[in-house]
Amino acid sequence: MAEGETERLQLVKKTGATSIIWNWFGFKPSDEQQKEILCRVCGATVLAKSGNTTNLFYHLKAKHAIEYQECQAMQPKPSSSRKNAGRKQELIQSSIQQSFSKGTPYNRNSPRWIEITRAITVYLCKDMVPFQTVERRGFKSMIRAIDPRYEVPSRKYVTETEMPKLYAELREKVEKELCDLKYFATTTDLWSSRTMEPFLSLTIHYITDDWNLGSRCLQTSYFPAEHTAEEIAQGLKEALESWGFKEERQVCITTDNGTNVVKAASLNDWTRLQCFGHRLHLAIEDCEFLFPLLEKKKSIEESPGRAQSSLTSAHHRNTYKWGSRQMMIQRVLGQEKALSQVLKADRKTRHLVPTWQDTDVLESISKTLGPLLEFTDALSGEQYVSVSYIKPVLHLFNNTVLAPADDDTELTKDMKRVILEYLNEKYSDPETVDLLDMASLVDPRFKDAYIADDRKDFMKTRAVAEIQSLLEVQAATVTEPHTSTEAAADGAAAAEVAVESQSKRVKRSLGSFFKKASDGTAALADRKAIEVELKSYLQTMQVDGETDPLDWWRLYQANFPRVARLAQKYLCIPMVAT
Repeated sequence: MAEGETERLQLVKKTGATSIIWNWFGFKPSDEQQKEILCRVCGATVLAKSGNTTNLFYHLKAKHAIEYQECQAMQPKPSSSRKNAGRKQELIQSSIQQSFSKGTPYNRNSPRWIEITRAITVYLCKDMVPFQTVERRGFKSMIRAIDPRYEVPSRKYVTETEMPKLYAELREKVEKELCDLKYFATTTDLWSSRTMEPFLSLTIHYITDDWNLGSRCLQTSYFPAEHTAEEIAQGLKEALESWGFKEERQVCITTDNGTNVVKAASLNDWTRLQCFGHRLHLAIEDCEFLFPLLEKKKSIEESPGRAQSSLTSAHHRNTYKWGSRQMMIQRVLGQEKALSQVLKADRKTRHLVPTWQDTDVLESISKTLGPLLEFTDALSGEQYVSVSYIKPVLHLFNNTVLAPADDDTELTKDMKRVILEYLNEKYSDPETVDLLDMASLVDPRFKDAYIADDRKDFMKTRAVAEIQSLLEVQAATVTEPHTSTEAAADGAAAAEVAVESQSKRVKRSLGSFFKKASDGTAALADRKAIEVELKSYLQTMQVDGETDPLDWWRLYQANFPRVARLAQKYLCIPMVAT
């Protein structure tokens, strides 16, 4: 028995076996052919052909229950193994499909190809990239790295198919957005590209019913015609008509001071506001006595000394932007010592060393232009109300910014005087004054604070009359679609009354005798209500200068509904033509 027990302990596993069952079965070491399978627990011989383990599991289950339970606990779960096998098969199939699909380009009707093509088209428009970009090797290589299955379309396809399609979609969206505008203002500009191709642009500015200020560039169209006032006037008219805008709803057009553009607005009989930024630039340019000195400073800027590392690069002078001149002057004054050392080091530039007289002149100029430079960034805003600022800004210029000071040099005083005289003259014509006074009147930050005392009553009377006119136009617009229906209804009602009056006499009530008198005073009552509302609006507390007037009107529109209509009409006008 001891000998048999020793043999069982010395049993060896089946060669190459992987099943867990062989932990309880094996072969004698002397059985090199491994033909007789023995149980390690009881030593019994178990028959199993060709390595089949079914009989082994059955023997363990029938004869040794405890060992069988241990075997089952060690056995991997069949569901998990099948799941892993299925997942492995899916991965194999997926990798095969991917390897084939990588070489297959997208169909041009597939959602993915359409999505990428639209993204490229928007990129070309948004960043103003040349259409030729889609044919360049670097761009194609980048797209291929992002998505190898996408084939970049040709330039012809982009320009003749995708661009018109995108334009049509955006135009339809803008038309839906602007179809219900009550009033709007416009700006226009006539310019030439780098290749000297002329273009005429038109931008619309408006305030929505929920008091948001918006602007849309309707078109920048090729304008090969002669730039005469007549051609420009016709071009602007056609632009508005093509978008379905009525001229009577245009409050004002803001332009630069080109003679042909000014005359074009006059030919169309459009109210025009001159660009404040352009006027300010021309007012400063009117100081012609500055030019010789500025030319000398330009020579300093272009001298070899600019290459010295001890100097920060000076701002380049731009012939058409006075702000760049002022920044150049500030830089020269700030680096006066370093600049003098660099210029003195070279005999060719020694004559450019600023003298004390030059420095005094530059300081006088900087004292005048420095404060004005702070206004330039604020002038060209399209995201906030600006037209109502013109009268307050002119008042600020006259009383603070450009007012003569005791320590001013004669040059500074002369510059301030020239600039003020120019601006005051250009904004003194009656039509412009009326427009600016009305804009400031409906701005809750200013109201009538910057309206001349002898004009306040006149502007209030005009505001009341215009509000009444706006309400009448609105009433006519609302009732117009129903005119034919109402006429038919009135005819039927009149026939019924005639028949009824013949059949019996209707007894009148006491209140009916007073109804006619009440109707006769309706128009007078409406005007009185407008006057009371305007007076109440003007008596409200002064609003802080940093407050957005559109936010204020959004809150108080219900309190002053009639005045709000006037504010919505005038506050959309931009003060600059950008």
